[in-house]
Amino acid sequence: MEISAVTPITRDELVAAVRRTRLQGFDQAEVYADADITLTRFDTDDLTPAQRYVLEPNVATVLELREALLAHGVDILALDGGVWVEIDGERIPVIPPIVEHSVEPASNNQGSRAVALINDGIHRVYAARTLGLPITVVHVTGATHPYYALALDGWADVTPLSELPDGFQKKAYRIPDNYKALFRDFNALFPGVQQQRKRSNPDHLKA
Repeated sequence: MEISAVTPITRDELVAAVRRTRLQGFDQAEVYADADITLTRFDTDDLTPAQRYVLEPNVATVLELREALLAHGVDILALDGGVWVEIDGERIPVIPPIVEHSVEPASNNQGSRAVALINDGIHRVYAARTLGLPITVVHVTGATHPYYALALDGWADVTPLSELPDGFQKKAYRIPDNYKALFRDFNALFPGVQQQRKRSNPDHLKA
């Protein structure tokens, strides 16, 4: 992996951009307009996934990117803001994972639990787990709408895969017949930060 340019994104620029995040539905509401947004260091055990898989090639790419950027004085697991990186003529954003404070049903369906729910960046978090390192995330408290998927019980529910099989349900969605309504559009702020994955959800789920 050959990096030809690295351009910083300051902490203030990152926070200001994330604050403008819009939902795909609900009149494209600015879901973080009045939220508290901080850069916070977490042990990965204290972050809760919603996605039921990670792709092993993607985790390998994250680890390779980290090694390449360390040579430029940038650790993607400890960002104080972010960077734009140019690789093979393509400019891509590298920012911390985005995590929300979320109140979720308890695993035994008795009461509720507060979690730090991963919205974007599960492969970066998983890469940190493989290295046994903490990770800096964008932590959001006070979103106007809940995340579009429910929290898993923990990392034991995340399956490493080489590729997505057909019929694999990626998440447990809050609104199964319109699950993208609560989707956060981070790509509108940082094009390329959310990668389009293979469509694999069962047919009864409607985006």
